[in-house]
Amino acid sequence: MSSTHINALAVALALFLCPFATASCLRIYIRPIPEMSAAQKIQQHPVFVQAQNKVNYHLNQLDKELTKYPVLNTFEQHTQVPKTFLALGTVLLLALFHFINPLAAPVSNLVGWALPAYLSFKALERPAPQDDVQWLTYWVIFGFFNFAESTASGLILYYVPWYYALKTVFVLWLQLPNFRGAQVVYVTALKPVLANLSGFSRAVVPTDTVTAEALRDRVNTATAD
Repeated sequence: MSSTHINALAVALALFLCPFATASCLRIYIRPIPEMSAAQKIQQHPVFVQAQNKVNYHLNQLDKELTKYPVLNTFEQHTQVPKTFLALGTVLLLALFHFINPLAAPVSNLVGWALPAYLSFKALERPAPQDDVQWLTYWVIFGFFNFAESTASGLILYYVPWYYALKTVFVLWLQLPNFRGAQVVYVTALKPVLANLSGFSRAVVPTDTVTAEALRDRVNTATAD
């Protein structure tokens, strides 16, 4: 028998025994309904429920992406720590390191090197050439970017606040397969410059090039004369 039925029987019994029962008499038999706490009200609010569903959706999507990496799957099996927590914790730790000036530069360079180096190694082990193009393009852009940075680092750090944090975001945009920023930069900015330089180098090469056979004939003719 449920508590609702018990309360109903108690009220009927009280009315039978005490026809003129007052509210105070009935209050003895009626169990008060507990009020919702502030935390429960917030958790049941539609806005909170919608935000929670969105967070769970993005966490599931991140988990699907991270499943592609065997290292993370092995880590999750051995430690029983979800790989999404590992990824988010690593990102948070790297973000905190950017607040420490001596660590900002090496952490930013580590982000630009560690994951691309691992994925480049994996690309070399696969026969498909698509990954090779992706990471060759990335290393060209990353090397050119570091060269430009090394020539004007003092000026950049003086005029650009939080430079290494911005650099880390830019490097992630370059390397993540979802964005393929390295290919975008190469096609729109670097490739036209290299194409112009290549065209200029071809233009300065003399068109009347002498082959080895023609040169040998000239030498023989001069000797005969």
